[in-house]
Amino acid sequence: MTDLGPEDTKIITLARSARARSGAAEGAAVRDTDGRTYAATTVALPSLRLTALQAAVAAAVSSGAEGLEAAAVVTAADTVDASSVAAVRDLTADAPVFRADASGTLQDTV
Repeated sequence: MTDLGPEDTKIITLARSARARSGAAEGAAVRDTDGRTYAATTVALPSLRLTALQAAVAAAVSSGAEGLEAAAVVTAADTVDASSVAAVRDLTADAPVFRADASGTLQDTV
C-alpha cells in the first residue's frame, strides 16, 4: 500500500481482517471524523442485504458518527459498488474510498 498514511493503512488492514475472519467476499472499514473506526462484512440474509461498506457506514452512524474521513473496501471486484460509495457520500461528499485486493494492495481510490 503506497502513498497512504498510517491511518488509511489501518482501515485497509481492518477491512482485510473482517473479511478474513468471516470468509466474506468483501470486508470494509470506515474512519469517522473523531478518528473512531468501524469494520464490517457483507450481510446477506433473506430479509436484509448490505454491502460490506454499507454495513460499516451503518455501524458508524448507529454509533453517532456525523461524518467520515475515509473508507476502505477489500474485494476481488474491479470496482466499488455504487450503492456502497453512495452510503459514504451520504455522510461526507469528499471522503476517499480505497479499494484494495485481498493482500491489502491499494487498487484505486474513488
